[in-house]
Amino acid sequence: MTIVELQQETDARRASAALTVRNLWVGFARDGRTRDVVKGVSFALEPGRCVAIVGESGSGKSVTARTLAGLTGQGAHVQADEIALGDRDLAALGEREWRGIRGRRIGFIQQDALVSLDPLRPVGREIEEALRLHGWRSRSARRRKAIDLLDAVGVPEPARRATQRPHELSGGLRQRALIASAIALDPEVVIADEPTTALDVTVQAQVLAQLEAAKARGMSILLISHDLSVVAQIADEILVMSGGEIVEQGPAHEVLASPQHPYTQRLIDAVPGSRTRGARLAPQDRATPNLHLPRPESVGRDDVVLEVRDVSKRFAGALAVDGVSFTLRRGETLGIVGESGSGKSTTARIALALETADEGDVRLLGTAWSGAAERDRRALRPRIGVVYQDPLSSFDPRWSVGRILADAIPAHAGLGRAEREQRVIDLLAQVALPAETRVRLPLRLSGGQRQRVAIARALATSPDVIVLDEAVSALDVSVQAQILDLLADLQDEYGLSYLFISHDLGVSHHVSDRVLVMTGGRIVEEGDADRIFRTPEHPYTRELIGALPTPV
Repeated sequence: MTIVELQQETDARRASAALTVRNLWVGFARDGRTRDVVKGVSFALEPGRCVAIVGESGSGKSVTARTLAGLTGQGAHVQADEIALGDRDLAALGEREWRGIRGRRIGFIQQDALVSLDPLRPVGREIEEALRLHGWRSRSARRRKAIDLLDAVGVPEPARRATQRPHELSGGLRQRALIASAIALDPEVVIADEPTTALDVTVQAQVLAQLEAAKARGMSILLISHDLSVVAQIADEILVMSGGEIVEQGPAHEVLASPQHPYTQRLIDAVPGSRTRGARLAPQDRATPNLHLPRPESVGRDDVVLEVRDVSKRFAGALAVDGVSFTLRRGETLGIVGESGSGKSTTARIALALETADEGDVRLLGTAWSGAAERDRRALRPRIGVVYQDPLSSFDPRWSVGRILADAIPAHAGLGRAEREQRVIDLLAQVALPAETRVRLPLRLSGGQRQRVAIARALATSPDVIVLDEAVSALDVSVQAQILDLLADLQDEYGLSYLFISHDLGVSHHVSDRVLVMTGGRIVEEGDADRIFRTPEHPYTRELIGALPTPV
């Protein structure tokens, strides 16, 4: 194809595009200077097509997405040769004009459902509000439509869930409510920023099916995702971003099957799964220095460090955990997988003695744990750490990162001020964050950066056991790879034990020695990770694994 023919094809695509972006630059003013974070991005998104933008945290992909929804934020400097929605010029719109477009013509699914949803309003009302703002029908019709939308994105018991507030829903259910709100008015374009991050594989499959159905109706989708398996399922074209620039662009199957840029190759190599078990995911030269953790007296795998015995838990009379038992040995990773609401996170909270079991008990390092008084547990608390699913809600937003980490270092460590400061810097280095991160507030960090700070905080007490509840779910694949390699290195060196809870079956297979499969509060299958994933025996396990996206 000649240069003239290529330009003619490009012009034809732009003429028919639902969304056209040419030479987009976005910068933010700081200390009298503008720092560009998006540099010369161009693409055309046609009706019924999906363009995916992939890249590491800080690559500029989410800023690009927010800019195209009119949500760049104060202090932003946006410049482009063209930003158009069909024949509508978006480049010079004010906020009032954007309110008329956002929701009706451009739907936006944000990454952090807990922050995005109004904590005081039932999720059904949240969806109704999106309809009301654009004058859609009557109040009763909006209520029925909200329930139908929740049902469409896989929310069980949608009429009941519509009356619940965000804190009453799991992370996956909150994310589905956001998706329902974004597609409520069947907009021409949906911008989806990590729409499946918090979803288990079966619900993820439902959501992808909904997005595929929307594509079939002619809806255009701009997908921001760190999950290349998800991208492989739905994207027609992929843009790979690094440092604010597009470093590779092309048809999805070509980019994933035969990546040309070294950065793209690193992203694909970092995807965990059955093929990566026992192997490092990140390039060796990017490894971070080891922490100076005290070595446990014994690192023998016969040492049981955590024992959960026949625990059950009811909420409002309903069984959330039903007779669960397992042991975790020193130096072992035990994965717990299952759908949202399966009981895996409640089981983790019982193991942490943050939730009281109605029946059964837990022993930590051979000592009574769940049934003991908190004052008796205090001495053992540093021996078990935790990384929560939602890092932002676990931090004091007024504290700097340095203060958060310094506060987690035990007083009995006997460190002086300078030593404590150095330990904070070492912890940040362990999770691939620069030392200057310690002066920043959590709200000023990306989702991936916040999750890394949460992992650093868990390491601060030099624990024997770490409970990891979706610990890498907010990380892009390359940073996730570094963290998974780091966890493996620490485990090999110090005999750490991990209780690893994840909806990502590829990650679970990569890291776990043994796996428990939970549904309805019960363990339905357990065993060696390779056996579970390759020859599952229980119908539910087979359903889970069958819902996995096609690996890249």
